[in-house]
Amino acid sequence: MSELIRVGITHGDVNGISYEILLKTFVDSRLLELFVPIIYGSSKSASYHRKVLNNDTVNFNIIFHADEAREGKVNLVNCVKEETRIEIGKATADAGEAAYIALDWATKDLKENKIDLLVTLPINKDTMQNDNFKFPGHTEFLEERFSENGEKALMIMATETLKVALVTTHVPLKDVSSMLTKELIAEKLRTLNQTLKRDFSIDAPRIAVLGLNPHACENGLLGTEENDIIAPVVREAQDDWILCAGPFAADGFFGS
Repeated sequence: MSELIRVGITHGDVNGISYEILLKTFVDSRLLELFVPIIYGSSKSASYHRKVLNNDTVNFNIIFHADEAREGKVNLVNCVKEETRIEIGKATADAGEAAYIALDWATKDLKENKIDLLVTLPINKDTMQNDNFKFPGHTEFLEERFSENGEKALMIMATETLKVALVTTHVPLKDVSSMLTKELIAEKLRTLNQTLKRDFSIDAPRIAVLGLNPHACENGLLGTEENDIIAPVVREAQDDWILCAGPFAADGFFGS
């Protein structure tokens, strides 16, 4: 029997839905046959939410280091100070600090191969802001912590049948156009192609590149980004044997 993968899970915002997600997820104990969950959080917060949700089905195995985790258990690394105050539905500095501590601890363990992969539960991006976390979201934080040669992180939203990757993340809509460059789109396209092959085991990925403007600019009538920036990148990628096409009108593409 092969060894189960060790999945690190950060508890996110203790005032939000994270512990509800955890408790409702692990009601199905069959999940423990697939992987070893290692939650980075607080036993006090877990107990509080268990009482609020009247959930006595899920029992946590409280540990202090990831290497103490046991198979068949919902392991919880008690890494957050116990005096953290929980105020459900409120944005508080305490909750932001607790979320950061868990994320920092988990990413360090991931770097040291104490866990095999990381799942992050929802945070409040505003209350997370501190001297060590000046990022608009998880994506940018993880990019800085794990990028060794300046590689850009790629956010992907995935279902069984469709994977959607983003060129820009966590920026105001008014700034998107100015951020689009041929180099950025080309890098994201290469990363997506490699990821679909390596991580999703798709031998020959087919990638549709979507436009920025309505109707993919209608040949310059509604903008120039498609003709000047996106289309040339698609042609160059095709020359590099990436099976891609576009730019397609985003609204029509998803509508079909």
